[in-house]
Amino acid sequence: MRLIIAKCSVDYVGRLKAHLPLAVRLLLVKADGSVLVHSDGGSYKPLNWMSPPATVRTTTPAETELEEGVQEQWIVQSSKTDDRLIINIHEQLHESHHDLGVDPGLIKDGVEADLQRLLAEQIHTLGDGYTLIRREYFTAIGPVDILARDPHGATVAIELKRRGVIDGVEQLTRYLALLNRDPLLAPVRGVFAAQQIKPQARVLALDRGIECLTLDYDAMRGADDSSTRLF
Repeated sequence: MRLIIAKCSVDYVGRLKAHLPLAVRLLLVKADGSVLVHSDGGSYKPLNWMSPPATVRTTTPAETELEEGVQEQWIVQSSKTDDRLIINIHEQLHESHHDLGVDPGLIKDGVEADLQRLLAEQIHTLGDGYTLIRREYFTAIGPVDILARDPHGATVAIELKRRGVIDGVEQLTRYLALLNRDPLLAPVRGVFAAQQIKPQARVLALDRGIECLTLDYDAMRGADDSSTRLF
């Protein structure tokens, strides 16, 4: 991984257009080809990014850009689309390289991991006609718990929690923003699934067009037969 702290401006050019004015930021260039732009605030969410696969090319700025103080220009080109991330570096303050090795991946607690496995096996819990694409669908910002297709063939991203709170909704929101940039998957809608969903998380999810699903863990693993209940 390459870490650079630089005074820079950033432009995203493609299906979407976005501009980050000149400021000091952290640039992460990861071994998988992704490039992420971070500020010192806003929690762990990048201000902008390019998902892998992508290539990074360093170019000499144009004369007008040199006059504006640009010392180096990065062109981060997506390998799947025409989208580009253009980073104009005015001053580089720090650079370091680190080999992180192979990551073993996220190890979830027993209940949450079981919920993911059970829902993948019982994808019909979402409704008739749903099919599983895969579990742990990799993205540049982490794995989506389950990716599925609804009866109409649209992509559905499912985030699973034992206890659903606002942070889980925010996490799914970031995944959806990234997945909807992929023309092979878009449009992608979200489902926030948990054994218990806090009211504030439910309100936020519904406001963002995310469906909420309460899961009965005991019933899914066959430990509770709802047909034998009196009430």
